Amino acid sequence: MTIRKNYRKTLCFVLLLGMGCSMEKTAKVDQIFQAYNNAATPGAAVMVIKNGKPVFVRAYGMAHLEENQLVLPATNFRLASVTKPFTAMCIMMLVERGQLTYERTLAEIFPEFPPYGNAITIRHLLQHTSGLIDYEDLIPDTATVQVLDKDVLRMMTTQDSTYFTPGAQYRYSNSGYAVLAMVVKKISGKSFAEFLRENIFMPLGMANTVAFEHGISTVKHRAMGYREENGSFVFKDQSLTSAVLGDGGIYSSIEDLFKWDQALYSERLVKREALQQAFSKGVLNDGQTIDYGFGWRIDDYRSRARVQHTGSTSGFRNVIQRYPEDKFTVIILTNRAEPEVEELANQLADLFLIES
Repeated sequence: MTIRKNYRKTLCFVLLLGMGCSMEKTAKVDQIFQAYNNAATPGAAVMVIKNGKPVFVRAYGMAHLEENQLVLPATNFRLASVTKPFTAMCIMMLVERGQLTYERTLAEIFPEFPPYGNAITIRHLLQHTSGLIDYEDLIPDTATVQVLDKDVLRMMTTQDSTYFTPGAQYRYSNSGYAVLAMVVKKISGKSFAEFLRENIFMPLGMANTVAFEHGISTVKHRAMGYREENGSFVFKDQSLTSAVLGDGGIYSSIEDLFKWDQALYSERLVKREALQQAFSKGVLNDGQTIDYGFGWRIDDYRSRARVQHTGSTSGFRNVIQRYPEDKFTVIILTNRAEPEVEELANQLADLFLIES
C-alpha cells in the first residue's frame, strides 16, 4: 500500500472519530504537533477521550523512516514507563485473588534475597519507596547483551543495602518494577508477558498489545525509535535496558490504550476499592504523603484531579493523562527521543477540557 493510500485511510479514520471536534480545534492541535507532521520525521499518535468516546484522533509523521511507513492509530509504540500502570495492575489482581498481599516482603517471596529484603514490601515497590539500587547503575560499561527482568532480580540479590530505609523516602525506581514483574512470575506461575496477555490484554480486546520478548513474540504495526543528531534523525530503537519488561517493555497503540483507559472506570479487572488505592497518594513512614500511588503519578492540573504517567526510553516519548472525575483522557505516543510530551498533553487538556 502506498504512503498516499495509507494517508487517506488515516484521514478517513480521523474524520469518522472526530465528528464532534471542530475544525478550529483540529487546526490548533495540528499546530501543536507541527514538528511531527512531516513525511521525513518520526511521528506521533494522539487521542483525546471524553465521556467514554474518542473526540479527537490524529496520527502524524512516520512510524518507520527507512520503510516509508506512516504512523496510524493502530501503530504500536514502545510505552516505556507507561508500562508501569499495567505492572501495578498485575499485582493488584494477584492481591485481589488472595495470592499476595501488599505487606508481603521480598525476602518472603524470594528467599535468596539478602537481609535487607525483609524490610521491603510489595507496597514499597509499587510506590517507589523501597530504596532499591538503580539497576542501570549496576550494568558494566563493557556489557553488550540486553538486560532482562531476571537479571535485575539477580543484581538486587547481590546488593547488601538500599539507598535509604524502605518507606522513608520516595525515589523513582525502575528496579522496583522489574522486580514486580518477577513477583508476578513467581506467584502466578506464568511469565510476566503471559500473565499480561491472559489477564489484561485479551480480556480487554487489546489484541495487538504485547510485552515484547525477542524470539518469542512480535510487534505488529511497530513504530521504530529515533533520535535527532546534527539536524537529522538516526535509528535509535533499542538500548541495553530495552528488554526489561516490568518497568517499560509493553508495546501498544492509542486504539488499544483507549480500551485500557475505559476499563479503569469499571470493575473488569479489579474492584473499585483496588482502583481507589492505585489512585491514592502513598504514605511514608513519617506520615508524609507522596504524589504516587500504584503505578500512577497523582497530581492536579488547573485545579482538576489527575493521574498520569510518562514514558521515556531510547527513541520514544509518551504520556497518558487521565482526569477521572471529568472522564477525560489524553494519550500521546511518539517515536523520537525528544522532546518530552507532557506539556503537549497539558495543551490538549487546556483545549478540550479546560476551555470547552
